[in-house]
Amino acid sequence: MNDRAATRLARAVIHTGRIVRLEIDRVTLPSGHTIDMEIVRHPGSVVLLPVPSPGSIILIRQYRYAIDRWIWELPAGTLKAGEDPVAAAARECEEEIGLVPGRVTQLRGYYPTPGFCDEEMTYCRCDDLRPPAADSTVRKDEDEDIEPRSFSVTEARALAQSGEIVDLKTLAGLTLLP
Repeated sequence: MNDRAATRLARAVIHTGRIVRLEIDRVTLPSGHTIDMEIVRHPGSVVLLPVPSPGSIILIRQYRYAIDRWIWELPAGTLKAGEDPVAAAARECEEEIGLVPGRVTQLRGYYPTPGFCDEEMTYCRCDDLRPPAADSTVRKDEDEDIEPRSFSVTEARALAQSGEIVDLKTLAGLTLLP
């Protein structure tokens, strides 16, 4: 097996947006072929496993414009520049489900689409959930219309099995629960 890396010859930034940046790299692959590679650069994200009680999980129902439909999924959010995933998970938990975790445990990271994107999704379990402080200033993002709901892990897995959950980050996350 060849463990050599590609050699980047040039890079062009095509677009810089609110969340992602699109680059085209001219590279020589380990095979010796030279090719243009389109890469979506993403700052990374956290995916929450909010556990309100043993054997339960909170999912959110959210409209996703890219696929023009409402879906059930695990809460998640983009990392801010230099943000620690555990801190981001606590922030996103309050923003998306309106509860503050007493304990956040970082589990592992996955690359959902490594063929063209460098986003790493870091999974964090959120336990000991409680209402936020009365003076909390945390609010949902303006583009979010979210409905949180508690499911048993068995119910959530049944939604996945039936095809009602279509989000891969959620399917991966459900495998991390006992």
